[in-house]
Amino acid sequence: MASAAEQLASNISFANFAKATELKKRIWFALGALVVYRLGTYIPIPGIDPTVLAEIFQQNRGGILGMFDMLAGGALGRMTIFALNIMPYISAAIIVQLLTAISPHFEALKKEGEVGRKKLNQYTRYGTVVLATFQAYGISIGLEGMSGSLGPAVAQPGLFFRATTVITLVGGTMFLMWLGEQITQRGVGNGISLIIFAGIVANLPAAMVQTLELGRTGAMSALFIIFLMILAVGVVMFVVYIERAQRRIVVQYPKRQVGNKMFGGDSSHLPLKLNTSGVIPPIFASSLLLMPATIAGFSHGQGPDWLTTIATYLGHGRPLYLILYALMIIFFAFFYTSVVFNPTETADNLKKYGGFVPGIRPGKNTAEHLDYILTRLTVIGAGYLVLVCLLPEILIANYSVPFYFGGTSLLIVVTVTMDTITQVQSHLLAHQYEGLIKKSKLKGRR
Repeated sequence: MASAAEQLASNISFANFAKATELKKRIWFALGALVVYRLGTYIPIPGIDPTVLAEIFQQNRGGILGMFDMLAGGALGRMTIFALNIMPYISAAIIVQLLTAISPHFEALKKEGEVGRKKLNQYTRYGTVVLATFQAYGISIGLEGMSGSLGPAVAQPGLFFRATTVITLVGGTMFLMWLGEQITQRGVGNGISLIIFAGIVANLPAAMVQTLELGRTGAMSALFIIFLMILAVGVVMFVVYIERAQRRIVVQYPKRQVGNKMFGGDSSHLPLKLNTSGVIPPIFASSLLLMPATIAGFSHGQGPDWLTTIATYLGHGRPLYLILYALMIIFFAFFYTSVVFNPTETADNLKKYGGFVPGIRPGKNTAEHLDYILTRLTVIGAGYLVLVCLLPEILIANYSVPFYFGGTSLLIVVTVTMDTITQVQSHLLAHQYEGLIKKSKLKGRR
């Protein structure tokens, strides 16, 4: 028999959405904030020749700069005020998360509840400023050394250009961090994730038009384009299915008597996602693998021979690239899962509150049981990540598919969409509950 929450969720309709005025305000706020973000991706930093810069980025689009430009919605290729996007904040958040697993101080903050969480967020902000400053200064130095067929990318290099570039880029990143927090608090969904989502999907229409144009000119057959569309729908459905998949471990709480009343005896479950590591493994793996190609591209063939050889073998779609990409995804999937989920800590928390897994002794045995289950789930999750990330690489390399939508971006778009829809449904569900409570109060007064 369905629960009351499931029945209410099934009754969510457009009429309910029309009545949820607060939800509509949140959605409009989130959309307005994303429009502001997209406008900022077209405001260039001063002192740069955009024509020369576009030529240089077109030559190095297959490296790490192309990947970050995709995540930034083209802001890096245009070198705008949001060129760094929100990536320094994400890097700082990952570093702080890693420190909570290896540093006793950060681990203690993690266990302090809301106060500790605020301190960790503050450390993340400080780390964002530091990382953004270093990256912005590196970009300013790199821009001064860039030149194309039309001349140098920077008209007047020097200390003033570096200072203005660093201030502009760091300010843009901090503004995006603030904007993401505002979307989370006053809008719908996770603000940081929605900013990355907006950057990725902004170039999707152009990619679709380019693919259809190849079909119109005969460079790509219509049947193959239809096959690609069907394949894309199937992959999205597969990603949604796996991202929602979880192993539910039953947790039992014993009964206890207080006076003449019995308390407890409830059963719950501990959900373990099939893909616990999320999109972090593909991002780390592709960033490391694209580094040699990026360096070789900027050297314009003037670098050492070994660098050129490595960049050649690690080109997109090459067998060595695919093998290393798969191995690194698997490695980072296990590594990051061990960071975000600690079986020993989870077992201790269950024991602390009197919970236990039926048939498993509390404490060490429970930790070993959770670790065993998590290891098997991670094997499946890592294989899923490898399949989703390698499929676009093979299509692009072997069939010249001009579709920039890689496995990493696909995972981000699908997971962010699912999380946002879930939050919208939660708001609608809360609105329905409020309506039921008001009706019951009115009936009670009568």
